[in-house]
Amino acid sequence: MIKFLDLQAINATYQDELHEAARRVIDSGWYLLGSEVGAFEEEFAQFVGASQAIGVGNGLDALRVILRAYKELGAMEDGDEVIVPANTYIASILAITDNDLTPVLVEPDPASYNIDPVRIEAKITDRTRAVMIVHLYGQNAYTNQIGELCETHDLKLIEDAAQSHGAYFQEARTGALGDAAGFSFYPGKNLGALGDAGAITTDDDELAETCRTLANYGSEVKYENKYQGYNTRLDEMQAAFLRVRLQHLPEENQRRREIAQQYLSGIEHPDVALPTVYDFSGPDNGPATVDSSAKPVTDVDSHVWHLFVSRHAERDELRAYLDEQGVQTLIHYPIPPHHQEAYADWKEKDLPITEQIHEEVFSLPMGPHLTDAEVNEVIKAVNSYPAAE
Repeated sequence: MIKFLDLQAINATYQDELHEAARRVIDSGWYLLGSEVGAFEEEFAQFVGASQAIGVGNGLDALRVILRAYKELGAMEDGDEVIVPANTYIASILAITDNDLTPVLVEPDPASYNIDPVRIEAKITDRTRAVMIVHLYGQNAYTNQIGELCETHDLKLIEDAAQSHGAYFQEARTGALGDAAGFSFYPGKNLGALGDAGAITTDDDELAETCRTLANYGSEVKYENKYQGYNTRLDEMQAAFLRVRLQHLPEENQRRREIAQQYLSGIEHPDVALPTVYDFSGPDNGPATVDSSAKPVTDVDSHVWHLFVSRHAERDELRAYLDEQGVQTLIHYPIPPHHQEAYADWKEKDLPITEQIHEEVFSLPMGPHLTDAEVNEVIKAVNSYPAAE
């Protein structure tokens, strides 16, 4: 069986470095808010291109804390609206509703699956306070059009960068494009810890200090609580592991691009819709669609291929067939947020693009652990599925 993702194989590549990192933390006798967290925050901020990084317990908390900090600073209040993609993992929306803010769902670009910039402006009201973009599947979602809309309407631009570690928009990396960004280091992410972990990045010093305080029980000074805060802190062990993985992230991302290029060049099934890649390296007058036969996606740094997501009208039948052929696939994501029981009041929302995407998408194996031979086996299996008559 070709695994969708083999974390054991990925981490085995760096096992000596990871063992040394663990030993360093164990021997230090200091396990929270110590030198490893401080070093990782500095290194990650430098990598992203932001002035500040604040380690937190996970990606959801990163977004929750950002929004809560804006409320504490008076930029938002209960009931204010945050524009967010309709096609996203539910964490993006949970962070909004957890802060008693109102999500306003916007349909995606059906090619890239990211939020459609053209549809955003129509959703802006006098209660809109922020736009949250999600760099879904590892592809940059930012455009100059989105940035200009936020500037024109005085809106905060928040990045959900949980899946886009290292992706670029022109010369800047995701996480440094808006006012603040939330990252997840869940083990399966491109930059994955060996447990839950996350971070916030921003150039706003006041926001950074508020986020850091909120994440530590709302306390700047021990036993003195400025806010009714949270306990969501990056621990020393995960920070040490992340410092190891961060060193290797650019080469791992490039290997993901190589695999994506193999898929895009090799999969020729007439009923499989392959991912659309946008090139954001040039002037953003509308990103250029990449033809992988003319320009390989190994040369496109705006996508880091966290996932390789394709579509098929008979998705479930195709997945069953691939499983029989020894290829493991997953669905990202089977149920759109507005059809989740948690948001039962939204079930009548009219979001046809989002619904079609969630009915048809499937994710092929993707990760630096894959060999060329395994990638070719995946391609062969997909191409051998019977085509529709």
